[in-house]
Amino acid sequence: MIFRGLTHNGGMIKHIRVIESNITDPYRNLAYEEYLLSTAEAGALYFYLWQNSHTVVIGANQNCMSECRVDKLEADGGRLARRISGGGAVYHDLGNLNFTFIPTLGGNEPGMDFSVFCGPIRNALRSFGVPAEISGRNDMTVFEKKISGNAQYLKQNRIMHHGTILYDSNLQILSQALRPGNDKIESKGIKSVRSRVTNIRQYMKSDMSLADFWIALKTHMIAAFDMQELFLNEEQNAGVEELRETVYSQWSWNYGNSPPHNVRKERRIEGCGKIEVFLDIEREGKIGSIAFCGDFFGELEPSELGEKLTGLHLEYGELKDALKGVNISRYFHALDTETFLALILDAS
Repeated sequence: MIFRGLTHNGGMIKHIRVIESNITDPYRNLAYEEYLLSTAEAGALYFYLWQNSHTVVIGANQNCMSECRVDKLEADGGRLARRISGGGAVYHDLGNLNFTFIPTLGGNEPGMDFSVFCGPIRNALRSFGVPAEISGRNDMTVFEKKISGNAQYLKQNRIMHHGTILYDSNLQILSQALRPGNDKIESKGIKSVRSRVTNIRQYMKSDMSLADFWIALKTHMIAAFDMQELFLNEEQNAGVEELRETVYSQWSWNYGNSPPHNVRKERRIEGCGKIEVFLDIEREGKIGSIAFCGDFFGELEPSELGEKLTGLHLEYGELKDALKGVNISRYFHALDTETFLALILDAS
C-alpha cells in the first residue's frame, strides 16, 4: 500500500496531490486546510506544505489564556490562531515547516493512527541524515527531544493530519510564547504537555536553508509516492478566503471559543496598591462575573464597576467602549483606564 492502512472503497488511494502555500497568514493557511478537507475528491490524498509567521496555534479544545502569553505575543506582532483539531499548542515561525495529509477514505479508515502519516515524514528526515523517531501519542523526536508535534481531525470518511517540523526555529521565542503567565488558571479545557524541543538543521548531513529543505522534502515525497502538483483555481481560492474571513480570523473563534475557565490575577501598582481580580469566563469569551480585592483605596464600590463589565467579551475594544466616561480612579485611586485594561487582559 502507498500509506499503510489507507484504502478507498477496498482499494488503494488513487491520486496523491502536493499543494504549497506561499502565504504566511495563519488564518488563511488553516482555512486552506479545512477547505481541502471539505472538498477532497474521492480516492485522493493531499499533501500540503505551509508556514505561518510568529503564530501560536492552539487546539480546538484549549483555553488560549492558559497556553500562551497572548498580550506579549500580540505586542510582538504575533497572532493567536485556533485549529479544528485537538491536541496542544504549538509555535510557528519561518524557521518551522508545517505539513498536512488529507486522504478521502472508504470503510477501512485507520482512525487516529498517527504513525500512518508520521512514518513517511520520519523516513524522509532519515534520508537527510536526521535520526527521527515516532514518539508517544503524536510526536516525532531526535534523541528524545521533540522536533514535531502532530494532530488529527476526523470528518466522515476523511482525515486531516497535520504536523510541525522544527527546522531552524527561534527556540527562545518559542519557549516564551508557549509559557503561561503568572495567573493561576483553573480551566475546564485540555492543557498542553510541553516537551523539550530542538531543531533538526544541526542533524542534516548536508546543511541547507529552510527554503532548500522545503524543496528537498517536497522532491523526496514526489519521488517516493508519485505525487502530482495541484493548484487551486480562482473559485476555490475564493472559498478559502471566505472561510478565513468568516471563521479563522474572527475573535469569537480564536479567543471566544475557549472553554469556560476561572482566572485570578494579582498586581501591585505604584500609587494604587495591590489589586486582585477574579474572573469567571463563560463560553464565547464573555465575562460571567468579575470581582476585585486588595489594599487599594476608592470612592466608589468596585462591585459597581464589575456589573458594568459583566456579560461583555474579554476583548480590548469592547471593554474600552464600555468604560467611556467612567473615571477608573474613583474605584481604584491613582489608576487610569489603560492600566486597568492591561490588568484585566494581560496574561503576564
